[in-house]
Amino acid sequence: MKKKKAYVYTRVSTSMQVDGYSLEAQEERIKQYANAYNIEIINRYQDAGKSGKSIIGRNEFMMMLSDIEAEKDSVDYVLVFKLSRFGRNAADTLKSLEIMENHDVNLICVDDGLDSSKDSGKLVITILSAVAEMERENILSQTMEGRKQKAREGKWNGGFAPIGYSLKDGKLYINEEEAEPIRKIFDMYVNTDMGANGIAKHLVNLNMKKPIRQNGNSPYFSAYLIRQILDNPVYNGKIAYGRRKGKRDKTTGKNVMIKSDNYILSEGIHEALIDDETWEKARSKRKSQAKRYEKVNKGKDEKAYLLSSIVKCPICGAGLYGNKSRKKNKNKEGEYYKDYYYYACKHRKLIDGHKCNFSKQIKIESLDREVLAIISQIVSNPTFADRIEKKINVQTDTKEIDKIIKKYESKLRQLNATKINLIKQIDTLDFEDRNYESKYKDLNLRLDNTYDQLADIEDLIRENKNKRELILKDKMTSDNVYKILINFDSLLNVMEDVDKKRLCSLLIDEIQLYEEKQENGQWIKSLSFKLPIIEEDINISLDNKSHVETVALLTKLNK
Repeated sequence: MKKKKAYVYTRVSTSMQVDGYSLEAQEERIKQYANAYNIEIINRYQDAGKSGKSIIGRNEFMMMLSDIEAEKDSVDYVLVFKLSRFGRNAADTLKSLEIMENHDVNLICVDDGLDSSKDSGKLVITILSAVAEMERENILSQTMEGRKQKAREGKWNGGFAPIGYSLKDGKLYINEEEAEPIRKIFDMYVNTDMGANGIAKHLVNLNMKKPIRQNGNSPYFSAYLIRQILDNPVYNGKIAYGRRKGKRDKTTGKNVMIKSDNYILSEGIHEALIDDETWEKARSKRKSQAKRYEKVNKGKDEKAYLLSSIVKCPICGAGLYGNKSRKKNKNKEGEYYKDYYYYACKHRKLIDGHKCNFSKQIKIESLDREVLAIISQIVSNPTFADRIEKKINVQTDTKEIDKIIKKYESKLRQLNATKINLIKQIDTLDFEDRNYESKYKDLNLRLDNTYDQLADIEDLIRENKNKRELILKDKMTSDNVYKILINFDSLLNVMEDVDKKRLCSLLIDEIQLYEEKQENGQWIKSLSFKLPIIEEDINISLDNKSHVETVALLTKLNK
């Protein structure tokens, strides 16, 4: 009698599964079933650490369905340990079964004793799939309700203890060593004019560090973390639940966390670090600052700072950043009628232990115009277009890296053949053989070693393909910029600011300024370009009295 053929599918939802549901235990039970019913296992598909709530993200499961649709091995069955391993979503389960049935492939759930080729089996599978989904939703609902109830009772809801507290037997206790910087953060925020950025830099100067937990590897308090601390009611002796909620992003399809105004806030059973008066003052300041820095020119009118970080401070060398000042409407209190945009050194204020003497605020219109004028003069050079055309036509050589990829792919095919051969040898071992155990262990060790080699080779192929892609991407990026430069003058008037900013970041490495504005109104001392658009140093005159030194840097994009 001809052997029936089958695929094996195993899944665990976490890496820490009980023995009865481990991948090894599932596969061993399925293997015993296949041997008993004379079924030949053709291939195995395994999803480790994947939830059964959806087939999305279960790559091996999707690959198995794809192989079934392609009738790659003309299998008769898919063998699974239990139906819950196949899926816990009724719609997904039935849709997957439909795909399988269209290609005469049936599902056998070994431990449940179910076979979709039988009418009774298919009916039970349909019912159990719905039940499994209901169980999953019920577990989720019960878990969330349990957390809400704990919050209502003022109990900690799980996870790491917040900085300033230690967790013991599920209860928060003040950790005095960690509490000191928390109290200082609130004190400085409430009793000085410092904001989160200023406090962060001040704490660095005091060498006041935070404990390394889930909040990143940096030993210092970031401005972002300080804002989180200032907004966390736990420090005022409260327990909050539901301050952030998941929402599906319509563009990416991924879940993102957003702030919620509707959440549970209860008196906690733990001791407060911050008294009510200080907490309320901090809340008031946070709200006033949020209103102060609220964006007033949103959407299309929002400003793009073309040269942020590219233009350097002539005193301390730090990148200048874009900022704005808002002019108040004298006739209407609390309203603003105009924004002025400028570049300034971020170290001009004493907020991080040192102060830069460059206090100038340079209007972005004048500096941006100056830079664009220089680029315009470069592209108007009679020989420029010829140079650019030659660079665009240069072919990128990927022969060497292609050879490396080909060599690894050949090795990958050899290892896959070895893997298939070892699996066949394991499957055909004779249980009655006195050396069965020794042979089984030896073949499995060799198989494990082959899998390790396969993983290494696949990593090398992926790494080299990424390198090749980056080489071609750099070439395409350079070509695109060159093509824009050839038509720079005609494009300049129609380009949006965001596109000009992108072009500047691709083209310019850095801009050096004079400490004082020159008599002719010029600020720029020199520019360094990333792209090799000029083969030698050249002086470009902005007027009859002064010159700007333009230095071409032949950087990595020249390779």
